[in-house]
This record gives sequence, C-alpha cells and structure tokens, in this order.
Amino acid sequence: MSHKFVGPYQILRKIGPVAYEIALTSQLVNLHNVFHVSQLRKYVPDHSYVLEMDEVRIKDNLSFEAQPVRIEDRQNQTA
Repeated sequence: MSHKFVGPYQILRKIGPVAYEIALTSQLVNLHNVFHVSQLRKYVPDHSYVLEMDEVRIKDNLSFEAQPVRIEDRQNQTA
C-alpha cells in the first residue's frame, strides 16, 4: 500500500528537538496540533499521493474509517 498524506500545513514553531506545532484547518480542530518529526514529511507537489481534505472524516473519539481503494489480490480457500 502506498503512503497517503494530508497537507501541506504551515509549521508554526519548533516545540523541542523533535516536536513541531502545525497550523491545522478547522476540519481538524479536534486533533492535537503538535507532531513528532517522524510524522512529518517534506512537501513535494505531487497531487497523486495527497488526500483531499473532504475524504478525511475524524470522529469525536479521534478515529476515522478508512475505505480500501482497490483489491490487489485474493485467495480462495477450499475445504
């Protein structure tokens, strides 16, 4: 499966050696806006791997439901 990213977002400030505060949109207001550097990627303008914001629906319990894009392989089991 390929990685998907949401963004780009502006980095507001560096919190510590490995944490950054990010300017999130109003759609993501229920998320904490400080992220570890391992969760951030340099923005590369290639729209084929970036999710559109309207596809990300975050629930009140901070979870979301992911839908598969396509089935790559299948296997039939015989008894």
